[in-house]
Amino acid sequence: MGRTYIVEETVGQYLSNINLQGKAFVSGLLIGQCSSQKDYVILATRTPPKEEQSENLKHPKAKLDNLDEEWATEHACQVSRMLPGGLLVLGVFIITTLELANDFQNALRRLMFAVEKSINRKRLWNFTEEEVSERVTLHICASTKKIFCRTYDIHDPKSSARPADWKYQSGLSSSWLSLECTVHINIHIPLSATSVSYTLEKNTKNGLTRWAKEIENGVYLINGQVKDEDCDLLEGQLLNSDHRSTATVQICSGSVNLKGAVKCRAYIHSSKPKVKDAVQAVKRDILNTVADRCEMLFEDLLLNEIPEKKDSEKEFHVLPYRVFVPLPGSTVMLCDYKFDDESAEEIRDHFMEMLDHTIQIEDLEIAEETNTACMSSSMNSQASLDNTDDEQPKQPIKTTMLLKIQQNIGVIAAFTVAVLAAGISFHYFSD
Repeated sequence: MGRTYIVEETVGQYLSNINLQGKAFVSGLLIGQCSSQKDYVILATRTPPKEEQSENLKHPKAKLDNLDEEWATEHACQVSRMLPGGLLVLGVFIITTLELANDFQNALRRLMFAVEKSINRKRLWNFTEEEVSERVTLHICASTKKIFCRTYDIHDPKSSARPADWKYQSGLSSSWLSLECTVHINIHIPLSATSVSYTLEKNTKNGLTRWAKEIENGVYLINGQVKDEDCDLLEGQLLNSDHRSTATVQICSGSVNLKGAVKCRAYIHSSKPKVKDAVQAVKRDILNTVADRCEMLFEDLLLNEIPEKKDSEKEFHVLPYRVFVPLPGSTVMLCDYKFDDESAEEIRDHFMEMLDHTIQIEDLEIAEETNTACMSSSMNSQASLDNTDDEQPKQPIKTTMLLKIQQNIGVIAAFTVAVLAAGISFHYFSD
């Protein structure tokens, strides 16, 4: 027996209202949450049209082979950034004309694997062996409204399609648990002197990968208490924990320091959630939001061609801060990221373009507070973990996290925290 997909009724309305407008097909993403028994779909969003592609797709005999996988996967990566902990891109959908009703399976399969591969490449975490490895493909005939729902195992590129049930439910995400925490980070990343071929971005990614292991091994408090991971989230016994880590020393050519307070959120369905599900969702939100912001900063630096600083100079950059947006009719909030020079209107327009849903500017929630950063130069030959703490701020900047690139020659002692603890509070929204 195949998997069952419980789908928010508004998703069905959204899919039914999509007009092909003379095109042969429209593709998009399905967003939700996996569980051992069934999956939950709370949002669908079509791939934004590509201008030069539109005319080709209007031909009545256009083939699904013309589907631009690169454009679709880039959209999937952008959308993935906007999902808080617990939510994933669960699969893809295609709505076609009747003429293409028998020509969809291969295109859907290729698209689904391409999307999953592209998103997974950017993650700092891996799926566990116990987690569901099936992703869904949905085909809808625009004329007959007939639905074909299939799943594939993403761990097996040669897997064959399995039938799945697609069932609508009203108010699906109106009573999900909301988990929130604030994590104060001070991530020190040495830039390896022995790997000169590595780019700054690659060095940073490697450093974040090491930091991710600390987050994975951290102690997480649920409303101030440590609970057994297999007990129900709403109850359970307290446990003692004693995590230790060590220091490492390496020769480096410089360092990157990420510093600030990160507001994290995650959502899980309210059907007997376990502590381990909640902790896992929060962990992944912490890792995702830090990695995504670093990636966005490097994209911005590349786009604006900001010149590199000379040796022995400190270079400060402000990472984008987090903005949350409510999903209509749901307790779930999605997110986006805002650079300091971006307007609320730009964030609203980006949200509408990526998720194809209208939002109001007044609904935007700036999650993080204003911090202070400074810009200065350093001629020190040693790069220290604590060299930013004694500096006096010279220029106030709105920032969530501060990326400091320090090009010095020295030895870095990269100490990890003896006990990493993140406090998680959760809220239950009843109907």
